[in-house]
Amino acid sequence: MKRLQRANNVADLRLMARRRLPRPIFDYIDGGADDEVSLRRNVTAFESYELVPDVLNDVSAIRTETRIFGQPSRLPLMLSPTGLTRMFHGHAELAVARAAARHGLVYSLSTMSTTRLEELAQAFAGPKIFQIYIFKDRGLTAEFVTRCKEAGFHGLALTVDTPVAGNRERDRISGLSMPPKLTLKSLLSFALHPSWSLPALTGSKFDLANVSHKIDALASGPMSLFDYIGGQFDRTVGWRDVEWLAREWNGPLAIKGVMTPEDARRSIASGATGVMISNHGGRQLDGAPAPVDQIEAVREAVGDAPDVICDGGIRRGSDVVKALALGATACSIGRPYLYGLAAGGEAGVDRVLTLLSDEFERTLTLAGVNDVASLSRRHVRNRVAGCSSSCSTR
Repeated sequence: MKRLQRANNVADLRLMARRRLPRPIFDYIDGGADDEVSLRRNVTAFESYELVPDVLNDVSAIRTETRIFGQPSRLPLMLSPTGLTRMFHGHAELAVARAAARHGLVYSLSTMSTTRLEELAQAFAGPKIFQIYIFKDRGLTAEFVTRCKEAGFHGLALTVDTPVAGNRERDRISGLSMPPKLTLKSLLSFALHPSWSLPALTGSKFDLANVSHKIDALASGPMSLFDYIGGQFDRTVGWRDVEWLAREWNGPLAIKGVMTPEDARRSIASGATGVMISNHGGRQLDGAPAPVDQIEAVREAVGDAPDVICDGGIRRGSDVVKALALGATACSIGRPYLYGLAAGGEAGVDRVLTLLSDEFERTLTLAGVNDVASLSRRHVRNRVAGCSSSCSTR
């Protein structure tokens, strides 16, 4: 805890994670697709926006509460779904969920999680979302819908930007594939990080817990779990499939991976209650726009009612303020909490959420805004364009 308390920001926790993890595992968290242009742009795009404060307002009490997926949240911030979480710490998704519960935040579990959704639901009473795919085997998707209903999940996030995996070159270089093809340099990195390697070898079995049961049932011959999953991604998925899922679920549903106002509008017309503006953390299509740059156009397209969640690039609480002023309902974080998890388990995630919460409230106070509901476009402007955000920033 003393070590974690010396972390003053997300960047400090990233450095701690880098020191603790073998290089191939760190690069899996930290890397993106191709030249990593989108990865970098997601973060640096926030620098183009400056906050325009009000003064002489009563900021003795700051109201930060909101609703996401129809559920109460102490902050307009949720935890994104991230796969293979047990690679970064043995306590995996449960550690992240416990930290989220302590901060009163919405937690999203990935289909590719290493914890079964039923186990997560039993351990976490807070607002929870399940990230889902529409697989070639529609029965598998329907099974997830049923399981989520029975386990008490509050919403679904349908990921739509993965018809094929992005070209993540750091993983190719290190050999972190399935099955692994590790290089001598990678193996040496594992040997030099025994605090990670020994628990990984002696701890709980690494497994994609939500889908592993399908192998024995469906494989006609020898098949790895990752072969099975890779073969289930469907390039034919379309808007009718979204309509089908919306009917099957009949509850809060966000489409994750939307980047344009046209697709956002179509998402709502197809039965979704919100969208998550996302380029998959820069891990899929390199050169895609930064999510923050798309918020205003998407909000204008869908109106005031649907959730518009900015997913990607958040590193400071002030980033959340900027996104909300541009029209977002909330923001979603993935890498920041994974850095914390890798650096210090549940306590590390807690440290990340504490830092972002403190930064968010401090920024609101300094901006003269005492309620997140009072944030508006006049509180942010594009520095490069030199105009208020009601001007074109696209």
